[in-house]
Amino acid sequence: MTEKSSTAADDLLAVAVRIAREAAETARRMRDEAITDVQTKSTDTDVVTAADRAVERQVVEALRAERPGDGVLGEEYGDSAQPTGGAVRWIVDPIDGTVNYLYGLPQYAVSLAAEVNGVVVAGVVRNAATGDEWTATRGGGAWRGPRRLSGSARTTLDQSLVATGFGYDPARRAHQGRVLAGLITRIRDIRRFGAAAIDLCMAAEGMVDAYFEKGLNPWDHAAGGLIAAEAGLRVSGLDGDAAGKQMLVAAPPALFGPLHDVLVELDAAGGA
Repeated sequence: MTEKSSTAADDLLAVAVRIAREAAETARRMRDEAITDVQTKSTDTDVVTAADRAVERQVVEALRAERPGDGVLGEEYGDSAQPTGGAVRWIVDPIDGTVNYLYGLPQYAVSLAAEVNGVVVAGVVRNAATGDEWTATRGGGAWRGPRRLSGSARTTLDQSLVATGFGYDPARRAHQGRVLAGLITRIRDIRRFGAAAIDLCMAAEGMVDAYFEKGLNPWDHAAGGLIAAEAGLRVSGLDGDAAGKQMLVAAPPALFGPLHDVLVELDAAGGA
């Protein structure tokens, strides 16, 4: 079976890495020009640049050329390529961390994952600002370059550094602020980097001990969630729900239960 039609995770990852690297270079190169063309989406603080759209178009076109029968789900254009056969769908976030991109902060990434029959089997997250790259295949582990990732060895929540993010809707932000106020006294500290895909990779690497966020879309966590899970983290929603819009928690097994219970107590999945 050729790479063009293969559904093997390693073959799909090879395609993802190649395309994500080219897309990340475009994002980095376009930055000075792109941030002069900034629009808003859901709220005045939810921005999109010309580069978000250009990078997604580049990824979709590359996938169509290389794997014309596959589907593509992207942040900016939705289901811009419907599958015509086979069961592969690509999930792309062209620039995760657009506000960081706008301000020149070095945490913004291209995230690209391959889903087979509804299950993510391969993913890459590439920080376009730094060139850092994380990859994973289902059952094949998570990697940063040649180094296999295994998450944090922390075992107590009160000594844990926890990453999170915030939505753009003011009512949701207010609720998330209340959750944070209840959590901050029970952990070591909070970090907010502004790019969910990178947050998940940092948790996979153990640079933070755990991560949670409400309101994520599939493109925010498809690749990063696989990378975290393959590093040995538990990636889930609350009360047995799948990770998704209501909540995503990524933590090593020793921390997942305590963090989960605090988030349930604080109604972290509630609010707007």
